[in-house]
Amino acid sequence: MDTNLPFFYDEHRELAANLEQWCADNLHDNDHSDDVDTACRHLVKLLGDNGWLEYCVPSAYGGAMEKVDSRALCILRETLAYYNGLADFSFAMQGLGSGAISLFGTEEQKQHILPKVAKGDMIAAFALSEPDAGSDVAAMKMTATRDGDSYVLNGQKTWISNGGIADYYTVFARSEAETGSRGISAFIVPADSVGLSIAERIEVIAPHPLATLQFTDCRIPSSALLGEAGRGMKVALATLDIFRASVAAAAIGFARRALDEALNRAKSRQMFGQALADFQMTQAKLAEMATAIDASQLLTYRAAWLRDVRGERTTKKVAMAKMFATESAQQVIDSAVQIFGGLGVKRGVIVERLYREIRALRIYEGATEVQKLIIARAILS
Repeated sequence: MDTNLPFFYDEHRELAANLEQWCADNLHDNDHSDDVDTACRHLVKLLGDNGWLEYCVPSAYGGAMEKVDSRALCILRETLAYYNGLADFSFAMQGLGSGAISLFGTEEQKQHILPKVAKGDMIAAFALSEPDAGSDVAAMKMTATRDGDSYVLNGQKTWISNGGIADYYTVFARSEAETGSRGISAFIVPADSVGLSIAERIEVIAPHPLATLQFTDCRIPSSALLGEAGRGMKVALATLDIFRASVAAAAIGFARRALDEALNRAKSRQMFGQALADFQMTQAKLAEMATAIDASQLLTYRAAWLRDVRGERTTKKVAMAKMFATESAQQVIDSAVQIFGGLGVKRGVIVERLYREIRALRIYEGATEVQKLIIARAILS
């Protein structure tokens, strides 16, 4: 990746160089479809043992930097995604699943969970979506009813990454009588809580551990409340503002790998007496791919820099980065498949895996259409 951009400090450049070498030595191309749960657990532990998960939490709780740094998260996700999609997923979920605790947790909550997340000894998850409340979070139906010193959770969460292998879930539920986005609270729910079960394991085109969670009279102590009661949307949006930029970075990693694979293929594939790369149509396509990647990097690292350095609320700029980078990566990878021809759709070929990996990024943490609404509302206001 290009760390010569002015958005980076020397510590970011050192991180990128060290991570690049580590990934080349330790990560290998594999879609992990045989046993994705075991593979994911292994990768979390591998990332933890080698210190990379320390970038998910503040230094006071075993982290690498004083506070969670958006640029570092993006560097990690871009590089991990380039080498191995499930490694990127494993890293991202440790960050997303613990991010709300880093931002809003009590001292006791932070001390109990964050050091274990940083070491890979505890697997984290973020449970926001429901069967009828994905992009429209305000339609949330899951309830958290106060009962003395406890809350009783009832309802479902679905499309939950790390569902079935997580040690705890950051769960959002409606705890107050207010409607819309008000009245939602966040909770830390251990995976072994009575009344919490896995209703369904969900298989998708790029294997990842996903599940639907069922909460049936699941009683948790009031100390499990994360942040203020009824202010859970603030918790969710602040967390997503940090990690949505890293989704764009992961898309860039996938796209860069696709471009490199396409370049190698175009140079080596002989057609009609010359290399595929000698055709002007191929050259034009490669130029479009490279330009899209550079533009995505500028948007993504600008958003991360503004948050880290200026302390700005970056909702609009992050939405721009996420929308553009994921859509562009889809086009870059599709072009790479086209350059590979029939070989591009053969199972086990890298660009075929990338084609499956990229598709979900245009949907999760806010679909492209939702990002457009966020951007439009911001500029209209």
